[in-house]
Amino acid sequence: MQKLLARFIGFAAMLVFGAAAWAAEPMQSTPGVYKLAVQPGIGMDEAAESMRLRANALNLKLVAELPLSKQVEAMTGKPQKTIVIFQFCDAVVAKQLIDVNVDFAVFMPCRIALIEEDSGKAWLVMMDVDTNAIAREKSLSPELKKKIEDVRAMLINIMKAGAAGEL
Repeated sequence: MQKLLARFIGFAAMLVFGAAAWAAEPMQSTPGVYKLAVQPGIGMDEAAESMRLRANALNLKLVAELPLSKQVEAMTGKPQKTIVIFQFCDAVVAKQLIDVNVDFAVFMPCRIALIEEDSGKAWLVMMDVDTNAIAREKSLSPELKKKIEDVRAMLINIMKAGAAGEL
């Protein structure tokens, strides 16, 4: 009951102050990678469900969920720490980008990995696309660049919800 009340208060605060006020800061371990630690006490299933719910609320479609660790476990017969790849997409923005240049297909769909280390620490990791560099290189319209930035912001919002176990 206490945990449910804490989650409700966190959700209410998010509505008032925004999710960024309640989530951990990203860790820049590798250039081009956005990485957040899942907060202590938040289970892998809880983080995954929070991401699914937030994506739905943001109208960003979950187009695939790949339980990589379960596949490795099936192939090796050995228990594995969790590795799940979530793939999200805004189909309209994806089509608009491909119309500009087919090379943009390599960024699709947008992926967020939920990874549990041997120590039990969990991470959410995604490729952090430099929208300014893409806009310069491929001559994107300001409107399409804004849409890409909006999708990036939604992905970060999804990661922060997962990291905090928010509803």
